[in-house]
Amino acid sequence: MPRIIDLSFPIHEGMTTFPSHWHPMVEVSQLGRHGIEDRESRKLVIGTHTGTHVDAPLHFVRGGTTIDKLPLDLMTGPASLVDLPSRPAKRKIELPELKSALKGKRPARRLLLRWRWSKHWGTMRYYTEAPYLSVEACRWLVASGVRLLGTDTPSVDCHDHGWRTANDAPNHRALLGRGLFLVEYLNNLDKLRKTTFELTVAPLNILGADGAPARVLAVER
Repeated sequence: MPRIIDLSFPIHEGMTTFPSHWHPMVEVSQLGRHGIEDRESRKLVIGTHTGTHVDAPLHFVRGGTTIDKLPLDLMTGPASLVDLPSRPAKRKIELPELKSALKGKRPARRLLLRWRWSKHWGTMRYYTEAPYLSVEACRWLVASGVRLLGTDTPSVDCHDHGWRTANDAPNHRALLGRGLFLVEYLNNLDKLRKTTFELTVAPLNILGADGAPARVLAVER
């Protein structure tokens, strides 16, 4: 029997959200109620990068591809997993270390990075101390044919390389700038028993958007 693992965080009011004006706090308001309207319905206030989500190139590339243009054949298919160390804080993985972790194998078209970082979910450490790849490693992944890159960290960039810094989001720009789609805030990667599996990434189909929350599933056979 196939084993299905949900790799996404549930969306709920009060959930972890990056503290900035371009990432709204999640609101879940009940509108319809049993015993009054005799039905349940809710209003959701979420951002395009709330929880487990997909970044489209438009997120950092002016005029870039939008989330509704994510190729359907990229959303589901074979994927592979690579384990990477997360210590010390803000651990940067250079290209030789990444190649070593891949054990000489060519990275898959759909590749997930397991840092085991989701254990810090709900803390500011989740954002401020997260590990990341070097720009050279990111460029190598693109050149090697990776088109969908997922990570159990909140970002592919170091927290120090953010808005209004001299080197703002170099990894996002290196990856999204070459048409790659990113899946961030993955969960439960520690529950995967195999390094190859079937992956399904299903972001909300929001027209013209820079990204969207997604349900992500892995199927081990």
